[in-house]
Formats: sequence, structure tokens, C-alpha cells
Amino acid sequence: MDVDALRTFVAVAGTGQFQAAADELRVSQQAVSKRIAALERHLGVTLLVRTSRGSSLSLDGQVFLPHARKVLATLEQAERSVRPGARPLRVDVLNRRIAPAQAVYRFYRSRAEPNLDVVTLGDANAGQAVRAVLEGTVDASFRALPDDEIPAGISAERILDTPLELLVGPAHALADAAWVRPADLVRHRIWIPGIRQGTEWEAYYRALSEAFNLSIDALGPHFGDEALMDALADSGSLATLVGAGDRYLWPESHDLRRIPLHEPTPVYPHVLVARRESRHPLLRELRDHLRATAPRTDGDMWVPDWIAIGLP
Repeated sequence: MDVDALRTFVAVAGTGQFQAAADELRVSQQAVSKRIAALERHLGVTLLVRTSRGSSLSLDGQVFLPHARKVLATLEQAERSVRPGARPLRVDVLNRRIAPAQAVYRFYRSRAEPNLDVVTLGDANAGQAVRAVLEGTVDASFRALPDDEIPAGISAERILDTPLELLVGPAHALADAAWVRPADLVRHRIWIPGIRQGTEWEAYYRALSEAFNLSIDALGPHFGDEALMDALADSGSLATLVGAGDRYLWPESHDLRRIPLHEPTPVYPHVLVARRESRHPLLRELRDHLRATAPRTDGDMWVPDWIAIGLP
């Protein structure tokens, strides 16, 4: 059924005049007549009866009018729901504890009730997250990915570099260090449970271990971050790596230590990916906020050579 014909019928029913309806719709009277005739042929009934004063509704027209108005109202509601800014901006932050989630949270706090929906895509890897962006499941995602994996239609900008820190318990040999070099971690066991094969973070930590000859493993079951904190507190040899902006909490009695890494500083590069044609105003605001507030790192950084430089 032709939506323009429905709108024309409702306009004529409201004004009682073909010419008045034409003026309201900004079309010719001839176009109004053609639309009404086509609608009546489609329905197989007469909807409007011409009179000396204009037109009036037939019995069928009187029955049809409330349904036509309801259809048009539903269509208008559907259009409003997807207009830029009308629905929440849906952002995948990968993990609610890590730096991108904290950055988006600060953005949320800086605005007056922004229309924002923060999600995690579970164990989806970078390729799956990019597909979710292309398909409209989410509007944007933070990922680490190579330039050659950025498909057409996607905007990608390396927007948040997170320096890595060593996290250890009080009995660890490096617990009292002000900072350490990646080379100082050779022969120390670094345990990062939950690393899944085929993900970008698995590729990142593999590249990091190869670059500095580190022992990084994900052996054993992952019982959650709280269990990891317990294990670190009880061990004199176990360590893990966390982002400087990641939010991990542990009991005060654990006395865990965050130790910065320098010479060089390994950073995890979060790339903001979104559809190029996206017109959601909050996406622009989020991108501007991240550019303005992202922590600055010095030039002595290490990232894998495959990481996307970013194509804004």
C-alpha cells in the first residue's frame, strides 16, 4: 500500500477539499486525485464522495480512516526511533573493568543524561566486533586490529593507548620497585588467565612475549578477577599485567602493587571502530571527548607492528 496515498486520503478527509489537501501536502490537485483513485482501486472500494462543497467520506471511508491514521502514526513513530540521536548510542567496551569502559563512563558522567547504552560482546574477537558494527548490532567498539582488517565502510581511529602495569603481591621480588623494564620480567611467570585463542588480545600478548622473551601464559581455569587477586596476594612469584586505566578492586589486606613499565612502555592500543556513515551525534561527542581526555604517553612506547595506525 502506498504511504503517500494514505497520507493524501487522511489529508482530504481532514480538509474536505482536494485542493486544500494538495496545498497541505505541497502537491498538485491532480496528484491528489491520482493518489486517491489508486488507493480506491487497491482496496476495491470508494473512500470519498465528491460533492458540490468538496468531498465527504463514504461509509467505507469512515471505517478505513481510523486505521489509516493509526498506520501513519506507527510509521512516524518508527521513523523517529531511528533518527540520529533518538535512540541510545550502543558502544561495545570489550570488558567493563578496562580503560575503554572507564573512559566511556567518564564521558557519561560529563554529560547531562546522555542517551548511551554500554555493552560487551562477550568473547567476540576483533573481526566479529567489526561485523557487529557493520551490521548495526552496536554503533562502535574498542578493538586492537591491523589496518588490513579494517573493511570498507568502517572508520577506525587509534584513540586510547593504555600503558601496561605489572600487578604483584607484597612477597614478589619486584614488589618494592618504583618501575621496571620489560626486560626485567624475563624468568618471572606472568599469568593472564582467560586469554582465548584467535582473539586480538591473544595476538597482542604473544607479540609482547616474543619481543621481550617473556613467559606469559593463560594456563589453568579462570575463576574470575577476584580469584586472580587472591592468587597474586598469596604468591611470591606470580605476576599479571593490567592496564593503567583498568579498574580492579581487592581487599586492603592483599596489599597488591601496581608497578609501571618503562624503557619501553608497552601500551595496549584501543582503536575506536564505527560505521563511516553513522550520523549519531553522541558518537561525534564521544570521539571528541576521547581525543581531548585520553592520557598522553611518552614516545618510548612499544606496540605490535601489526596494529592499526587508525583511519579516522
